[in-house]
Amino acid sequence: MKLNVAIQMDPIDTINFQTDSTFALAVAAQSRQHSLFYYLPGNLTVTTGKVMARGWTLTAGERIGGHFDHGQQEVRNLDECDVILLRQDPPFDMSYITTTYLLDRVSDKVVVVNDPFWVRNQPEKLLPLQFPDLTPPTLISRDTDAISEFRERYREIVLKPLYGNGGSGVFVLRQDDLNFNALCEMFLDSSREPIIVQKYLPKVRDGDKRIILVDGKPVGALNRIPAADEARSNLHVGGRAEAAQLTTQEREICQRIGPFLASHGQVFVGIDVIDGWLTEINVTSPTGLVEIARFDGLSVTDLVWDAIETKVRSESVDHTV
Repeated sequence: MKLNVAIQMDPIDTINFQTDSTFALAVAAQSRQHSLFYYLPGNLTVTTGKVMARGWTLTAGERIGGHFDHGQQEVRNLDECDVILLRQDPPFDMSYITTTYLLDRVSDKVVVVNDPFWVRNQPEKLLPLQFPDLTPPTLISRDTDAISEFRERYREIVLKPLYGNGGSGVFVLRQDDLNFNALCEMFLDSSREPIIVQKYLPKVRDGDKRIILVDGKPVGALNRIPAADEARSNLHVGGRAEAAQLTTQEREICQRIGPFLASHGQVFVGIDVIDGWLTEINVTSPTGLVEIARFDGLSVTDLVWDAIETKVRSESVDHTV
């Protein structure tokens, strides 16, 4: 099966090709003889009912100083693709949401991963609310009284933007932290969105586990350990990745949420678990594929493409080259 694959992503020349999951997916697709077309989210266009994208044919390599080559810029009708990978990073703002509306227009003809309708309607910090017994105590609100009451009850809390990513804007506040009011003001003055507030889980110092699910099934995991001077475990802010296996409790979490994800078109998902608590369900552009391959020798990228190819066959999309 040779497929026409379009990848909607951030500028490819800015990524770290040695760790980037989107790039790993591109390399794996290429090894299967799929053709690649790459475009930026801002290059989506709808005209006369057609969804078009201005971009480039792509050849992905794995060499320092030249990890990709692309052809001349061209405009393609996305109806002619078999697969579109929706892979740009958040913030999950109106620009991001608009791309999901545009891709909705082709999702009955093209397999879009992940399904743009459900990416839009179940964003990653809100989706865990479907499973309140699996999550730590959580508050989503702009009501400063409600936030203050939550802090009084749980003493140590985490404040973070509802639609942020990569640990940006995440603050841990101890019980006596005098920055609480100023931080609430900063969040509320800079955005009309609510804040997400969670009970702080001290065992995050032992790791924030990223578990990858493909078509609703757990296929790999890695643990992310915060740096000594950091509250955040994200790898790009100094977190250390290490090999990880799933506990019985984590497998139970996956069994609970997996069927929901699969039935809502979420083929490639990364969930975050701290001390047995589900904290996020990442559906926009989950990461971790390269690290898992390095630790376990497991090609999750191949599992993702197996699932995508199965989906193309089952939906009878036929634009093969």
